[in-house]
Amino acid sequence: MSIKKVLKYGEPSLRQPSKEVFKVSKKVKELVHDLLDTMYAQNGVGLAAPQIGENVRVFVIDVSSNNEPLNPMVFINPKIIKKSGAFLSSEGCLSFPNVFADVRRYENVMIKAMDSNGKSFVLEAKDGTLLAKAIQHEFDHLDGILFIDHVRNRFDLETKLKEQNLPNLEVDKLIDEPELEEKISADIEAMKKAEEKED
Repeated sequence: MSIKKVLKYGEPSLRQPSKEVFKVSKKVKELVHDLLDTMYAQNGVGLAAPQIGENVRVFVIDVSSNNEPLNPMVFINPKIIKKSGAFLSSEGCLSFPNVFADVRRYENVMIKAMDSNGKSFVLEAKDGTLLAKAIQHEFDHLDGILFIDHVRNRFDLETKLKEQNLPNLEVDKLIDEPELEEKISADIEAMKKAEEKED
């Protein structure tokens, strides 16, 4: 097993949809180990196969914090089967070094996938936890979607990309999410009013 090079934004394979895994073969298990080794080496929370140039539907996540034991999770052929709520998520990505942005995400997601033994499982992540964010972020990678496609403030993001010498934002890839935006805007407005009352 080895640490692989993480592809940077601009590499074509980050925009390609990934293929289903037909069998959890030795090769797929090796890919899982490579993903985990690479993710840990980069201090990441998640990593998807396209980020190391393999366009197959596999990603890994570990949301354990510094003082907790490692808790690697493997998702093969994942499907998001339920999603609800909305919140503003501050995210970065190993393919975008030193770039962070506020993006729209669902607050609750339920995902069905196979583990590295080919065993099917269902997992629910609620209340906008790090796990809920990571599942959506990594799942998107498998469809050639990047976290910047969900950005709320594109002009701020364009500046950050320029500062890191990364390609410009692909405006045609931006995702229109009126329902999420409406809920997030309402929450921000309510928070502002609550703060004004306190003052």
